[in-house]
Amino acid sequence: MADQSTPEAPAEGTSSQLKKAVISRRRLLGTAGATGLALGAVGGAAGYAAASTEKTTPLASLGADRAMFHGKHQPGITDALQARGHLVAFDLAAGAGRKEAAALLRRWSTTAARLMAGEAATHDDTGVARDAGPSSLTITFGFGNSFFSRTGLEKQRPSALDPLPDFSSDHLDPSRSNGDLWVQIGANDALVAFHALRTLQKGTGGAARLRWQMNGFNRSPGATERPMTARNLMGQIDGTRNPQPADTDFDQRIFVPASADPAWMANGSYAVVRRIRMLLDDWEKLSGEAQEEVIGRRKADGAPLSGGTETTAMDLDKTGADGSPVVPMNAHARISRPDQNGGAAMLRRPFSFHDGFDADGTPDAGLLFICWQADPVRGFVPVQRKLDRGDALSSYIRHEASGLFAVPGGAAEGEYVGQRLLEG
Repeated sequence: MADQSTPEAPAEGTSSQLKKAVISRRRLLGTAGATGLALGAVGGAAGYAAASTEKTTPLASLGADRAMFHGKHQPGITDALQARGHLVAFDLAAGAGRKEAAALLRRWSTTAARLMAGEAATHDDTGVARDAGPSSLTITFGFGNSFFSRTGLEKQRPSALDPLPDFSSDHLDPSRSNGDLWVQIGANDALVAFHALRTLQKGTGGAARLRWQMNGFNRSPGATERPMTARNLMGQIDGTRNPQPADTDFDQRIFVPASADPAWMANGSYAVVRRIRMLLDDWEKLSGEAQEEVIGRRKADGAPLSGGTETTAMDLDKTGADGSPVVPMNAHARISRPDQNGGAAMLRRPFSFHDGFDADGTPDAGLLFICWQADPVRGFVPVQRKLDRGDALSSYIRHEASGLFAVPGGAAEGEYVGQRLLEG
């Protein structure tokens, strides 16, 4: 939960640039479009009359927004946060190896390209998303450490994929951690996201089996008067100091260079995935002032306690009337700053989650933390080690699952994700 901000829009000119596409609606009869819902509320007769008339209406901008599958980088890294997300890990099935993995990634890539364009899957499409446009759908694929031994590609395993060190705050469930293959799905429509999830799961063709799945959400686009940094379930503006694609060193920090070793990871990135449970009952017992001191920022607008606005540089040396630092020494925002961690930086792109309640009524809720970096040893690891030693927020969160995945660069037209690894 480092103090870094997620971009509100994709970088101009990147492979994930949004493209407006006006898509004609099918016959309104039998669809669940917004127009049908509105008329249905007025009266049954009016709704039936409208539904039986052939019309062509542009999709709302929310549905028409499209991210591109093919490009230098995979989608779902620099794209704006979506309202819905699914994180899924698979293990290759017994007896499946490199050949089966290649066939699976080929199928998945073809399917992802179609779904992200708002098209139906090639085979056995369920029709769940037939009324919607692309809805900013992104599908991202990665490989876990164990994938390489399962496919006989140990010599191609990057050293950056070595297991993460143990942290004292970890309470990890192995059954919900790691995995051979990782898929990240995001969309601004829940049905579009589910459709992608179900289609990819069906498309395994027996080559892989589900290991774990996590479902998340963010605030819907347009829900606020102006674009804002996201809030988490603690009510805090979360991610104010994220690297931005316009930064001169953004690519250097987030993406593996074209001269990478191994070469198949060129233009890729490494994703650290953590299920972080928020102990909301304990957190909400704190006063608003105490919560702000834990974070180091004002809850209302995200401004540092040293003053200014959300984007004002934090003054770590400023003291109060009693001589103590205005931003406490163990405040989360102070400890996680890149300049407090040797310049370590990562691009955070999380989802919130709520999976019901424990038997005693405690909410099972928190953050599906996803961060991207060119090298986790220089990005996530030093920051988490620092947080592990004295972050005030640690008393109110619990790391319950973890994964590290190598995410290769984007696929060119006619290629599938991971082709340079699996066929190189």
